Amino acid sequence: MSDPVAPPALPVTFRPGHTRVILHALGAACFVVISAIALLIDTMSAGEKLSFIFTAALFWGVLALLARPKVVADEDGVTVVNIARGRRLAWAEIVRVNLRPGDPWVFLDLTDGTSLAAMGIQPALARQSAIRDAKALRALAESRTTHQG
Repeated sequence: MSDPVAPPALPVTFRPGHTRVILHALGAACFVVISAIALLIDTMSAGEKLSFIFTAALFWGVLALLARPKVVADEDGVTVVNIARGRRLAWAEIVRVNLRPGDPWVFLDLTDGTSLAAMGIQPALARQSAIRDAKALRALAESRTTHQG
């Protein structure tokens, strides 16, 4: 990730698009299939059918949580939304944006010495897109940090 990249216009949102589409499509397909099976089996009671449909909806909900990650950059900083939590960072808190070979997603090195996973940029299904997004986020972080301090 050493090639210089011009920072994109703000606000910008980075998401793993292929992953989101696959997870939502899988959730919808499973919901339809499980619900159809539940409704077609005559020997089940209404409560059993509802429990099948509820389980299918719950499964889709879990997949929707897995599809939730994103990174939103605006003038004031970055919001990192991972599976269960989100965190707001000021630009000055970001020391470095890393996407090393083999990393499952981008990591942000922070001024407090910790590292934060930014799961909204992940190279698993779209490597070149993730590299491009990581470079753009790095360019934003570098340009915002030098302008602020």
